Amino acid sequence: MTDRQPVHARPRRPGLVIGLCLLTIVFDGYDLIVFGSVVPQLLAYPDWGLTPAEVGLMGSYALLGMLVGGIAVGAITDLFGRRRTVIGCLTLFSAAMLGCAVAPGPEVFGVLRFVAGIGLGGIAPTVIALTVESAPPHRRNLNNALVCAGFPLGGMLAALLALFFLEPLGFRFMFAVGALPLVTIVPLALWLLPESPAFQRSGGAGAARRRLVSLGRALRSRIAVALVLFAVANFAGLLVSYGLNTWLPQLMRAAGYSVGPALVFLLVLNAGAALGGVLGATLSDRLGPKYVVPSAFLVATASIFLLSVELPAVVLYCLIFVAGASSVGTQIVLFGQIANHFAPGIRATSVGFTSAFGRLGAMMGPLIGGYLAQLGAGFAVNFQIFAAAALLGAIATVLVPARTRHRADAPAPEVASIVPADRGSAGDAAA
Repeated sequence: MTDRQPVHARPRRPGLVIGLCLLTIVFDGYDLIVFGSVVPQLLAYPDWGLTPAEVGLMGSYALLGMLVGGIAVGAITDLFGRRRTVIGCLTLFSAAMLGCAVAPGPEVFGVLRFVAGIGLGGIAPTVIALTVESAPPHRRNLNNALVCAGFPLGGMLAALLALFFLEPLGFRFMFAVGALPLVTIVPLALWLLPESPAFQRSGGAGAARRRLVSLGRALRSRIAVALVLFAVANFAGLLVSYGLNTWLPQLMRAAGYSVGPALVFLLVLNAGAALGGVLGATLSDRLGPKYVVPSAFLVATASIFLLSVELPAVVLYCLIFVAGASSVGTQIVLFGQIANHFAPGIRATSVGFTSAFGRLGAMMGPLIGGYLAQLGAGFAVNFQIFAAAALLGAIATVLVPARTRHRADAPAPEVASIVPADRGSAGDAAA
C-alpha cells in the first residue's frame, strides 16, 4: 500500500458525501423545476409562438431523457462506480442547461432538454446509492432524506429567482443558472468526492459485471414483486410531483391569481416538500417506511383533491404546503425505501429501474396538464387527476412485501449468486 491514496479510495467522510450530494441534488431539482417557473413566459414568448400543448410536450422532453438516463446510468453506476458516474452526469446536464440558455429555437431547446434529462436521470439513483452506502445503518433513511431534500430546495431556488429575475432578465437567464455546477460542484467532486465503500468491498466493476449478468434470474424471483410495485409507486408519485411543479403556477393563474402570487404557490409547494422529506425520513427510521409512505400518499390524496375546491387564499397556501410535504416529500422517502430494500450489488440498478419506470409518470404529469389546458378544462380537473395518482401510490406501497430482519442483514437466498455477503453495507431499514 502506498502512502498516498487517490481521493476516491480514501476513507469516507459522511458529512462530506452528504454535502456534495446535497449540492448535486439541489441543481437536479432546480434544472427540472425551473421549467415550470418559466411556463407563463414561454407561452407569451412571441418569437416561438408555443401553444399550451406544445409547452406541455416540451416539458416532457427532459423527463423522456430521464427515462433513458435512469435505465442506462443506473446499470453504468453499478459497473463503473458511483463517483465517476456522479461527475459525468453533473457535467452532462450542466452543459446542456448552458445550451438551453442560448438555444435559437424551440427545436434545439427541446433536444437540449432531452440531453439534460439523461444526466438528471442518472444523478438520482447514483447519489441515492452513494448516500445510503456511506451512512451508518441507523441514519440511512435520514441521510438519504437530507440529501434528497435538495430537490425541493432546488425548486424553491427556481421559484425565488423567477420572482425577482424572470421578468427583467427572461427565461434564458433562468437556464443559465443551471450551468453553475460546471464551475462549482464538478471541480469540488473531482477533488473531494470519495467512492462508495460498498462498491469497493463488493469487488468493483468486475464483480458488478458478473452480478448484472445474473440479474435476470433475480427479476424472476420474489424480488420482482417488490420491484414492480415500487415502479408503480414511483410512476404515481412522479406524475404528481412533476405535474404540480410544471403546471401549478399556470393553474393558480387560471384560478384568478397574478404571476407573482402564482409563483409563491410553487415556492410553498417545495418548502413543504423539503420539510416533508426530512420529517418522513425521521418517522421512517423509527416506524419503518412500510407504514409512513402509504400514509403520506393518503394525505397527499386528500390535500390535492381539496385544491379543486374554491377556498380562501390562506387555506390554499396551507393545503399546498401539505400537498408538497406529502407528495413531493414522500417521493424522497420512497427513494430511500427502495435503496434500502435492495442489496448493494444491485442497488443503483434497482433504483434506476424503478426510477426510470417512474419517469413515465413524470412525463405524463406535464402532458396531462398541457392537454387539459388545450381543451380549456378547469383547474379543478387537474387536481382531481393528481389526487387519483396519489391514491394509486398509496395502494402500491401498501402491497410491497415486507423484508424480514434476515433480508436486511444479508442478501436473500435468491440473489446470493448476484450479491456476495457484505457486512454493514446492505440496507437495514424496514421496508
